[in-house]
Amino acid sequence: MQDNEILSRISSLVTEEHELRSRLASGEVTSDEENARVKELEVSLDQCWDLLRQRRARRGIGENPDNAAPRPVDEVENYQQ
Repeated sequence: MQDNEILSRISSLVTEEHELRSRLASGEVTSDEENARVKELEVSLDQCWDLLRQRRARRGIGENPDNAAPRPVDEVENYQQ
């Protein structure tokens, strides 16, 4: 996944989070539904940011950014079960 694809994914996830919060405010979803999906979105966002940081770090030291790989969910910094 290229940097621009990761940034596009991040933008999409943030948009979904904002829409979800609006739907909660208007009563379209329950707080339990909103909380569950927000947690999923936060994990996905953390993974995307982590991958982007890895790519930038590799590029910064002259390595191929395409060798960066998404880490498992439980290894991403803000993950909480």
